[in-house]
Amino acid sequence: MSESQTKGTCGSLAETQIYRDYWNAYTRATGLPLRLRDAAQAGFVLELGKGASPLCMLLARTNVSCQACLAMQQRVEQEARIKPKTLKCFAGLCETAVPVRVGENLVAWLETGHILIDHPTKSKFGRLAKTLLRWGTHVDLKQVEEAYFNTRVIAPSQYEAAVRLLQIFAGHLAQLGQQIALQNKEKEPLSVNKARQWVVAHCEDSVSLAAAAQAVNLSSKYFSDVFRKATGIPFVEYVGRVRVEKAKDLLVNPQLRISEIAFEVGFQSLSQFNRAFRRNAGTSPRDYRHALPGAANSHKNRTNEQHFR
Repeated sequence: MSESQTKGTCGSLAETQIYRDYWNAYTRATGLPLRLRDAAQAGFVLELGKGASPLCMLLARTNVSCQACLAMQQRVEQEARIKPKTLKCFAGLCETAVPVRVGENLVAWLETGHILIDHPTKSKFGRLAKTLLRWGTHVDLKQVEEAYFNTRVIAPSQYEAAVRLLQIFAGHLAQLGQQIALQNKEKEPLSVNKARQWVVAHCEDSVSLAAAAQAVNLSSKYFSDVFRKATGIPFVEYVGRVRVEKAKDLLVNPQLRISEIAFEVGFQSLSQFNRAFRRNAGTSPRDYRHALPGAANSHKNRTNEQHFR
């Protein structure tokens, strides 16, 4: 997928019913804010979004602390280009960004946070107050103190689970985004649409261009030209991307070895799978799995995959 084909994908995703439904379910179930931030517009404006904590809203009113918050937002987004990243701001609140990637391109982040994962204390607030005073921030410290001690605190394990939900949803949005990006041009030919559906249904098998062409009643050469013109990528690359997206879902299961997943989704060798996965996901299957919340503490995962380093 070319970069030009992904332009506008974030806005299209935000308008889908699946995103609205998930936003409602996530915010109601967790009580956490959630926003879909366009990667094409990153770094320009501080976005707090609906549901941001009163402390964040209060600090963002002043120029110095607002700049600090903007720098924090930019940093967490920069470090979350491949995998989710959580950082703490100068006030101790967590900020998390989960990347939504369509092929090789980053199109958006799912962002949440504005909470504490450890309880506020007088000493911690004292350090915050000193920082604000050192910056020369014109803010009512009484209001800041009240907002700080009323900031929501959740257990690290609970927050980790919330981030995991976002990571799963980001995978679903990526698949949806790929469909949207492919259709951003003029409506694709019916034969190409049918071929894409055929690939999704048969990608675990030995898929070939000739078989796909036969499935849509076209010659191989003509089908190859039509498919590439409509999608912007060769047929074989599209098959690889579909397989990689299915592999991401399977990598969530620590009981499955990476080699098993590679053959399960249709790759003929582990090296072929590793190359395709890195090309499309920006990282290796092993690193992708280990970046999942909780995976780093799983000795079983590390033992099972040591052979594939």
